[in-house]
Amino acid sequence: MNDTVSKTSSITRILIVDAMVLATICVVPALSHLFALPLYLLNPMTLCLMAGMLLVNDKRNAYMLALLLPLVSMMVSGMPIPSKCVCMVAELLAIVGVYQIASQKIPTFFAIFTALLCGKVVFYLLKAIVVAPAVLIGTGIGLQLSLTLLYAMLFWLLSLKR
Repeated sequence: MNDTVSKTSSITRILIVDAMVLATICVVPALSHLFALPLYLLNPMTLCLMAGMLLVNDKRNAYMLALLLPLVSMMVSGMPIPSKCVCMVAELLAIVGVYQIASQKIPTFFAIFTALLCGKVVFYLLKAIVVAPAVLIGTGIGLQLSLTLLYAMLFWLLSLKR
């Protein structure tokens, strides 16, 4: 009986976290337009994925979020556009995959930092192929590297509390 209750509460928790993460990513484009702030510069998909990974320590769930975040956002808000959606799905899947492998061999900070960098490489390689490479990098590399470092530090600090 206790196992059933425990599994049910665990599944309920996962569903609540996933719903909150998916709802958050759907609201970001509206907030961006409402306040005329380019929130996309902060990589909200990556932040939401990382939140999901921290709050639900489940590999399958992380892969599902990586797939669903861009798709749900595109269906609800029209952003990202379909060609960038493909690139974002690949980026987020790369982050989860690299993190899963790296976290078994190196400390959490380096694992997530490496995963975030690999995700960016995958994103820009695909963007060069799928989207016209005229404007390959729209966000400054300095900002992207700074955010990658900041997000890796946040992930590491929050993972210590887990």
